[in-house]
Amino acid sequence: MKDDIMTGISDFYQTNILDRIIQMWEHPLDLILFIIDIAIVIYLAYKILKLTKDSRAWQVLKGIVLLLVITWLSGVCKLTILHAILDKVVSWGVLALIIIFQPEIRRALEQLGTNKLKKFLGFTENIETKTKENIYKIVIAVEELSKRQIGALIVIERDIGIKDIIDTGIIIDAEVSPQLLTNIFVPKTPLHDGAVVISNNRIEAAACMLPLASDQDIARELGTRHRAGLGISKESDAIALIVSEETGKVSIAKDGTLIADVNEETLKKILLKNIITNRTSEKNKKSNIIWEKIKKDKNK
Repeated sequence: MKDDIMTGISDFYQTNILDRIIQMWEHPLDLILFIIDIAIVIYLAYKILKLTKDSRAWQVLKGIVLLLVITWLSGVCKLTILHAILDKVVSWGVLALIIIFQPEIRRALEQLGTNKLKKFLGFTENIETKTKENIYKIVIAVEELSKRQIGALIVIERDIGIKDIIDTGIIIDAEVSPQLLTNIFVPKTPLHDGAVVISNNRIEAAACMLPLASDQDIARELGTRHRAGLGISKESDAIALIVSEETGKVSIAKDGTLIADVNEETLKKILLKNIITNRTSEKNKKSNIIWEKIKKDKNK
């Protein structure tokens, strides 16, 4: 059996590679399928390498590659005994790997068809759905900060970029989570002063400095956080969420206007309306205008 396999491999390599390529050129469909096949294999290999790069599996993978190279070299150099031993090790190695990585393999099989598999294959999650999820997370964090009367200032970037503001703070570049947002603003911690900026569905930076609104734009009893939140809403289309350290009340600054003392449900509705609904409507309007213009040009 083994001799038949080795004979088959030998015959394969003895085949003229150039003739095979010429045959593929004569049949374009075979060539396209061959390219697709190679591309899929390379893509999956890249994803697997990327996935295992920072895990314990990476060390095992390097060991396997080294073992295969040594096995091949022992065969080329005709080191019969060593090659026979290594050949047996490689043969039984597949079974050993299944036993060693049983938990990882089980987890991977359980994830088939889930969002994690889609993410592994490179299919990005719907942006609108992701934004909506993050809005709920932000609301949870704000409500927790409000209950504990921890002062906070969260800025959500929209269409106008505020990179100059982000650059004034400490870069975080993390997934949005209620726990992280809450911990950032805990008093006497290094990042609690300043604003957190959320951009492209990520917490970009903390301890950011914001422009302050003038005194006549805001009530005297409101502090620096409220002035800063109002200031950024005047200079950009960003939305600022402010939690008062004295009262725990939540305010929203948008389009140069401060909406004070909002409850959880109102906060959620305002964010959904201004970050998702309005922007989707504006995009649809722009698409309709462009489509109407194309139709008019055709009619001319």
